[in-house]
Amino acid sequence: MGTVVLTMKASVIEMFLVLLVTGIHSNKEMTKKIKRLKFNVPQINCDVKAGKIINPEFIVKCPAGCQDPKYHVYGTDVYASYSSVCGAAVHSGVLDNSGGKILVRKVAGQSGYKGSYSNGVQSLSLPRWRESFIVSESKPQKGVTYPSALTYSSSKSPAAKAGETTKAYERPSVPGTTSQPVTLTQVLAVTTAEASHTTLPKPSPSAASTTSSARPQPVGHRSREMDLWSTPTYTSSQNRPGANPGFVPKEELSTQSLEPVSLGDPNCKVDLSFLIDGSSSIGKRRFRIQKQFLADIAQALDIGPAGPLMGVVQYGDNPATHFNLRTHTNSRDLKTAIEKITQRGGLANAGRAISFVTKNFFSKANGNRGGSPNVAVVLVDGWPTDKVEEASRLARESGINIFFITIEGAVENEKQYVLEPNFVNKAVCRTNGFYSFHVQSWFGLHKTLQPLVKRVCDTERLACSKTCLNSADIGFVIDGSSSVGTGNFRTVLQFVANLSREFEISDTDTRVGAVQYTYEQRLEFGFDKYSSKADVLNAIKRVGYWSGGTSTGAAISYALEQLFQKSKPNKRKLMILITDGRSYDDVRIPALAAHLKGVITYAVGVAWAAQEELEVIATHPARDHSFFADDFDNLYQYVPRIIRNICTEFNSQPRN
Repeated sequence: MGTVVLTMKASVIEMFLVLLVTGIHSNKEMTKKIKRLKFNVPQINCDVKAGKIINPEFIVKCPAGCQDPKYHVYGTDVYASYSSVCGAAVHSGVLDNSGGKILVRKVAGQSGYKGSYSNGVQSLSLPRWRESFIVSESKPQKGVTYPSALTYSSSKSPAAKAGETTKAYERPSVPGTTSQPVTLTQVLAVTTAEASHTTLPKPSPSAASTTSSARPQPVGHRSREMDLWSTPTYTSSQNRPGANPGFVPKEELSTQSLEPVSLGDPNCKVDLSFLIDGSSSIGKRRFRIQKQFLADIAQALDIGPAGPLMGVVQYGDNPATHFNLRTHTNSRDLKTAIEKITQRGGLANAGRAISFVTKNFFSKANGNRGGSPNVAVVLVDGWPTDKVEEASRLARESGINIFFITIEGAVENEKQYVLEPNFVNKAVCRTNGFYSFHVQSWFGLHKTLQPLVKRVCDTERLACSKTCLNSADIGFVIDGSSSVGTGNFRTVLQFVANLSREFEISDTDTRVGAVQYTYEQRLEFGFDKYSSKADVLNAIKRVGYWSGGTSTGAAISYALEQLFQKSKPNKRKLMILITDGRSYDDVRIPALAAHLKGVITYAVGVAWAAQEELEVIATHPARDHSFFADDFDNLYQYVPRIIRNICTEFNSQPRN
């Protein structure tokens, strides 16, 4: 009997040891699994925004293909949290389009985010956002523990699509209770029961039906991402036990669909008109390619009221505006509108379209901002069916910078049908190649996108923005001698004011200064004194009559030193001298000095002025730069002629 008992005890001990060893082995396996889980790098999709992830610092793996422009990025180097995490990584150069691992760190919100084009991604500008992030290579820092699973702020986390655990080792909280951490034994039990599964079991559909609907958060609470709007937000289904994980309340959907609208790239503040070819010869397929090109341009430009604005005119037999500069003020709405454009058909009357744009498009009513350069980009399939030279000349003289993109030009046996050989050089703003692109095939049109964007945004090189009315420093040299008299002097000042009114006056456009002279000279105001037309006109009105002799030669020398010495290098220097008599001193040497310094001089004589002296003072040819009125009251008649001559001379400059 004793032997049986001992044998049984031995068997029990042996069984216990086997179970103990098995348990230890099992626990080791579980520990290994937990360690492997702990160091697992979460994977996210390209559309995941940093603001949806609550973790302040984390390492994630991005898939390939995040260079796509549909994944919006806001900022440069430091990105608004409304940006695609992986899109920002590609923009910053940390990743390429093949994907990979990155380290993301949240930082404070910025007062503004500047858009830029980098590594194939066009980021957008944003005025402000409450949270930012930066991206770097996935090199873990010592002492920092990175989450193996991410915590999301929204109900339907994008991570779920990638098969990722969202909130590791934490049970969903029940309203009115405190969430309790799961113990190691519970984790082991779940792992044993579910074998290889690493996610917590989802609530059953029956459980979902017993829970209450989404409840509004307390007053004053707003979601992390929608801080700039007052739209009410709701608690996510992640925090509602038993809720259907595929269900998102309508209120959440409405807030998620909101997207910050960029104010535009301030480094590209231009007013753009695209003249697209809608003629029958282009065909439907190529017309679609043209529309896609426009949409890509709209995306790359970062449209907005503080940056570029864009409208579209389609031409066939006749031109028609699809939308003007004020219709759509962000890239997203503009792209949607472009998609809805339908082909008009007919001939390819590009010249008629350019005339239409010159007369109608760039008006204040259509959103023209005045201080922004005007740019017209003309796309032509083959060649126009009308002439463009005269229409383009008038457009250039109106300050419109004309670009031409020609696609699939005429081959040798088709050139006989081209109405205007070399039509591109006759049309564009300058003939140096900056304003024209030729593409051999419609399928190569996309290659012009970045060069075109770069050129239209290079406002310093948009030469046609400078017109005869906005690019001069004008110095009036006014005879205040005794023979003029008080009443006539006021008439002279009115003549000066009438001329000034014709110009676009500002510190960056035309500037005006004035000198009065007798035997002596007096600077009434310099070029940098007034920066608006109203201020200049008021200053002219305040000029007091001096009275004295007539030393015109000395007055020219004084104006060169006191006025034109301070003229800007990129300004045309115009001197308009008004006198009523012959000078007491020699005018030839001062007049020659003015010519040598590049000052264009207009001499206006009244009553007793000597015409031969006016011709010496005036720039050659004298017939275009000297004028004589027999009476002060007739001075006003010469205003249109002087302005016309100034502009004719300006517009006759070479275009190379």
